[in-house]
Parts: sequence; C-alpha cells; structure tokens
Amino acid sequence: MVGKTSTKSGKAAGHIAAEPALLSGGNPQIAKGYGDAPVQAYIAAMPGWKSDVGRRIDALVTSTVPNVYKAVKWNSPLYGIEGDGWFLGVHCFTNYIKLAFFRGTSLSPVPPGTSKTPQTRYFHIHEGDELDERQLADWMKQASQLPGERM
Repeated sequence: MVGKTSTKSGKAAGHIAAEPALLSGGNPQIAKGYGDAPVQAYIAAMPGWKSDVGRRIDALVTSTVPNVYKAVKWNSPLYGIEGDGWFLGVHCFTNYIKLAFFRGTSLSPVPPGTSKTPQTRYFHIHEGDELDERQLADWMKQASQLPGERM
C-alpha cells in the first residue's frame, strides 16, 4: 500500500512496536542490523535476569574496546572491529547466556566451554552467577586484538 508504513516495523504513526518474539530457548528474534540500535533492541528483549546481564556485558565490551563495532546477525549480538571481523557473540538459552569468543583458544586463560569449531571457546553465565568482570574484560581486550571471524 502506498503511503503506509508496515506495522511490523513499528514505525507506523500511533503504533507501538510489538515485543520481539522469543525463539526456542528464550533467544530474542531481532532483525539483522548493524550498529548499537539492534544490539540494544536484543538486550531489551532478553527475558528476565538475562537483560540486566546483557546490559552489563554490552557496557563492559564498550568500555574495554572503545572502537567496538556492533551488529545483530542470526538473532545474536556480535562485537568486532570494523573491517577486521567479529571477536565475540552473545546468545540466550533457556538457563544461561552463552558468550562465544571466536578465537578463544588464543586467549589466556582459555575460556572453559569447548565448541565444535576448533578455535571457538564459550563462557556460560547462569542466573545468580557472580560475574568476574575483570576476567571478562581481559578476554574481550585480548580477543579484540586478534584477527576476527568473518561472517
């Protein structure tokens, strides 16, 4: 229809965007996009305690890697260095948040969670976990200085 904005986008005059759908495991369904806005939409849609942790993770990445480049792809926030690929991904599951360090085997110490992808290592955050922000920031800084993953 000419002259009308789709209500799916939430941009039609007088319409409020619907809450994003949660996919299986509670992961928010957010449209692919580059920059801070889609990442903030994802964080806002993270269910329950995960949204607060998502804000803490995003703030930690932003303060640790001031030139960080952000995007949402495949319903997951990605953090990288523009033109150099992605170093960190975030994904919600039913009982935890998964941080994926794409060159994790090159970090010291190596994050504990293994992956089917040889260089990737995971770190899981569960409700009530005490976040070691110093360790996370150290991994983020190290990871941001390595060649990023091209996706």
